[in-house]
Amino acid sequence: MAEQTWPEALQDIVDLFAESPPQDRLELLLEYAMSLPDLPEELQAARDQMEPVPECQTPVFLASTLRTGRVYYHIDVPRESPTVRGFAGILYEGLNGAPPEAIQATPGDLYERLGLNAVLSPQRVRGLTALLARMKRQARDLARAA
Repeated sequence: MAEQTWPEALQDIVDLFAESPPQDRLELLLEYAMSLPDLPEELQAARDQMEPVPECQTPVFLASTLRTGRVYYHIDVPRESPTVRGFAGILYEGLNGAPPEAIQATPGDLYERLGLNAVLSPQRVRGLTALLARMKRQARDLARAA
């Protein structure tokens, strides 16, 4: 059996950042901030049922579901926090709809692979790493419960 790798959609994003000059990476991050979808109405009213990510300076909330062997996420990040929202947008686009095993294979140093360690503060990186860790844990927990 072949070893499960991280999601191809996320690898495509990493490749895009790697091919971009360092000075363009922050702009790319902001584009992902704009692409993160708003919470569906039913979750807007139930945000207290979503998992908070307290390591982020910005209020970030996460929810996930497992359908047909794939994990689907909802991430709530205020528009006033474009860097955090951008990283959340990358994770949403790269991990949403992937099987739990592929999400688990996502490297914890994703921010470095994207080249964001050069443009974001260590405190911001800590929050982003915590968001990824929670997404991976939720995927693992959903797979175990299935």
